[in-house]
Amino acid sequence: MIPWIVLDTAKIPGGGELRLKQRGTEFSIMLGSNELMNSRLSGSEEALAKLACDRIGGRSKPTILIGGLGMGFTLRAALALLGKDTRIVVAELVPEVIAWARGPMAEVFGGCLDDPRVEVVEGDVGRLIRDGAGTYDAILLDVDNGPEGLSRDANDSLYNYAGLHGAKAALKPGGVLTVWSQGPDKSFSRRLHESGFVTDEVKVRASTKGGGARHVVWVAVSGGAPKPKGRR
Repeated sequence: MIPWIVLDTAKIPGGGELRLKQRGTEFSIMLGSNELMNSRLSGSEEALAKLACDRIGGRSKPTILIGGLGMGFTLRAALALLGKDTRIVVAELVPEVIAWARGPMAEVFGGCLDDPRVEVVEGDVGRLIRDGAGTYDAILLDVDNGPEGLSRDANDSLYNYAGLHGAKAALKPGGVLTVWSQGPDKSFSRRLHESGFVTDEVKVRASTKGGGARHVVWVAVSGGAPKPKGRR
């Protein structure tokens, strides 16, 4: 059996360390004993893009924000589904992840970072959301492990009431927020509803062949005014 080889490590701002591993043509990004992503399992990340693009497919010159580059599955799926007039901004906090995409995992990414529709920003997606009032037709979040994060406490600010209100403000009228998670989260579903989103919770599988772990993608369309509620 081919052994795993650690190719590189990367410090996460605020604590924690990522490890990029390779076994033959397979890649894995690990946080401690937790595998955050694997190059063989792209189904749920692709669903994150498809579910958003289905809602905005008829819009002219859509602008999309993707939080988290990962292995590029969500980005590639969005590029395949949207037209030449699309603008996609990808925010990635860890600079080494961008370097891995252009280095050892270049074949996995298939040149998608060089697509003229794509802009990669090294930085916090939360800042782009806060600075982007009325900018985006869709915001796609695949940050950490979902609303209950593993890698960075600061990621919680994307999923609390303030973060959701900020995402709603950054969306154009009728814009859509899609959020990937390793599993269900009733508290997050409630916060989406109370923040004024019309929401579907979609169960998806890790593999494109319909197998693997069961993950969740929330599809939240900017709707009515948020209900008054205490902040998390």
